[in-house]
Formats: sequence, structure tokens, C-alpha cells
Amino acid sequence: MFDVYDIMIWVGVLMSLAGLFGLIWCIFRVLRAKRAKLPDEELRKVLQSIVPINLGALMLSIFGLILVALGAYLG
Repeated sequence: MFDVYDIMIWVGVLMSLAGLFGLIWCIFRVLRAKRAKLPDEELRKVLQSIVPINLGALMLSIFGLILVALGAYLG
């Protein structure tokens, strides 16, 4: 049925998609904050709160792609 490498690939795909959705969410959140015409200090606070989420989503996507590449290489 499924071997370990197929499972690695599908888990990696799901991780990459979750990271991609996180990055897209960050983009829309920043655009919404910029369109709100917030003062500089409030805009800076919003952007600073988004940075860790953005980095986490990027790392999740990267780890997912690594998992896909390993599963494809080993399988």
C-alpha cells in the first residue's frame, strides 16, 4: 500500500502547504494593516507581531520541502 517514503512525501507536501498558507495569511494581514492607515507606532507593533509567524511559516515550508526531497531521493 504505502511505504515509509510515500508517507514522507505526503507529510512534506502537507507541511509545505501549511507553510504556504501561513505566508499568504501574513501577506494579507500586512496589507490589511497598511490599508487601515494606522499611525507609525501601531503599524510597527502589528508588523513586529507578524514577523515570528512569518518566519515560522517559512521554516515549516522549508522543512516540508526537505522532507519531500528526502522521500523522493530515498524512495
